Amino acid sequence: MRNNNTGFKDYQLSDEITKALARLAYEVPTEVQRKVIPLALEKKDLVVRSQTGSGKTASFGIPICELVDWKENKPQALVLTPTRELAVQVKEDIANIGRYKRIKATAVYGRQPIAIQKAELKEKTHVVVGTPGRVLDHIDRGTLALEQISYLVIDEADEMLNMGFIEQVEAIIAALPHDRVTMLFSATIPEKVKNLSVNYMSTPVDIEIKATGLTTNKIDHSLIKVPEDRKASVLKDVMVVENPDSCIVFCRTKDRVDTIHKELTNLGYSCGKIHGGMEQDDRIAVMNDFKRGAFRYLIATDVAARGIDIDNITHVINYDLPLENESYVHRTGRTGRAGHKGKAITFVTAYEDKFLKEIEDYLGFAIPNKTAPSKQEVSNKQAAFEVKMNAKPAVKKAKSDQLNKQIMKLYFNGGKKKKLRAVDFVGTIAKIDGVTVDDIGIITIRDTVSYVEILNDKGPIVLKAMKHTTIKGKLLKVSEAIKK
Repeated sequence: MRNNNTGFKDYQLSDEITKALARLAYEVPTEVQRKVIPLALEKKDLVVRSQTGSGKTASFGIPICELVDWKENKPQALVLTPTRELAVQVKEDIANIGRYKRIKATAVYGRQPIAIQKAELKEKTHVVVGTPGRVLDHIDRGTLALEQISYLVIDEADEMLNMGFIEQVEAIIAALPHDRVTMLFSATIPEKVKNLSVNYMSTPVDIEIKATGLTTNKIDHSLIKVPEDRKASVLKDVMVVENPDSCIVFCRTKDRVDTIHKELTNLGYSCGKIHGGMEQDDRIAVMNDFKRGAFRYLIATDVAARGIDIDNITHVINYDLPLENESYVHRTGRTGRAGHKGKAITFVTAYEDKFLKEIEDYLGFAIPNKTAPSKQEVSNKQAAFEVKMNAKPAVKKAKSDQLNKQIMKLYFNGGKKKKLRAVDFVGTIAKIDGVTVDDIGIITIRDTVSYVEILNDKGPIVLKAMKHTTIKGKLLKVSEAIKK
C-alpha cells in the first residue's frame, strides 16, 4: 500500500505530464488519486466509490493523458458526464494535464450547435468528453469515430441514473470496442449502477474512498425556519450578517433564480445567475466569471450543484429546500472543499418538515436550528457588509494560470483548403533558431484557419519569425489568437 508521502513523480509518468502537474500545483495526490492512478496505468477496469470534491477527475485524467498515443488522430478515450458544465470542466482539466504532451480534448454536449462539434471531431482528437445524449447523437450520425476508443470513463454514474441517462449510457457502451479499459466513478452504487459493472466490465477492481459521512466535517450546517413570504428579506439579512466572500444561493426553479437575481442586482449586490433556461455559452461564461471571483454571489438552480470545482466558496445558502436527499449533499458540497471550512445555511418553511426529516435521516444527523438575524445584528454588521460589497473582489488565480502564462496561441490564415497539415507547421516552426519540437503545443487546423500553441515562453520568437517565413511555399498572415 502506498503511503501518504507518495508524490506524482512516484507514478513513473512522462516528463510532459509531470511538468504540467507541477505547473498546475498538483503536489500531493489525494486518496482517490493514490488508489486509482497506479491501477489505471496498469489498464485495470475500476469501480470507484468516491464523494464529490475528492479529486477524482485527475485520478482518471492523469492516466488517460499518460496512456493515449499522441500520433493517433482518432479519439482514444471517451468520458461520459451527466451535465454540460461538468463536461466542459473535465475537458479543460484533461487539456491542462496533457498540455505539454499536446493532448487534444473535445467536449460535446447539448445546446451547442452540432456543426461546431462535428468540425472539432473531424480534427485530431485524443479525448472526447460529453453528455450521453449528445455523444449518442454523434455516434448515430457517424461523426464520432469509435474504432480506436481504448478507455471509457463513466463519471458521476449515480447522477446519470437520477437524470434518466443509464439507457443512453448502455447504448453508447454497446457501440464501443469490446477490448477497452472501463472506469466507473460514483458517489453511491445503486443497483442499476452496479449492473453496469457486472454487464460491461472485466473483473473490475472495487475502490471505496471511505468518507466520514455523506458530508465533510469541514462544513458547518444550520437551518433557519422562515415563512415563504419572508424568505427574500431573511436572505438579505443573512447576507449582511454572514458577509461571505463567495456564496452560492440555490433555488428550486429558474423563475425563482431570475427573481432573486433581479432583486439583488437592483440593490447593487455583486452577483450572477445560472439555470437551465440560459444559453450554454452564457452558462459557461457565468461559471468562469464566478471562478475568477468577478462577483461574490451566484444565484443558481441545481445545474451548479454537481461536479463544479471552485475553491474557497465560503457559503452555500439553500433558499429553497432541495426535494432530493442527494441534492442537499451536492449543493452543500460546493463549500468546505480542498481543506477549507464552509457554511451551509438552509431555509425551511413550516410545510417542508417531511422533506427535511428525509434529508436528516439520509445524512445521519439533525441539522441544527438557528434563528434569523435580528435587526440589531443586521445593523451592527451593515457597515462591514457595504465595505466588502463596494470593494472590487480579488480576482482568483486559476490552477491553469501558471501553465498558460508561458503559452501563446498563434493564428494563421490558412488551413485544410491550402493543403496544410500539422507536420507542415511543426517542420517549419522547429527550424526557427531557439525553438524545438518540444516548444510546439496543440495544433488545430480548420478549413481556412489554423491555430498553433507555442509553449515555454517561445511565442514572441515564433510570431516574429513566422511573419516572413513560408509554410509549404505560402506566406501566411500570423498574429496572436484572440483569447475567448
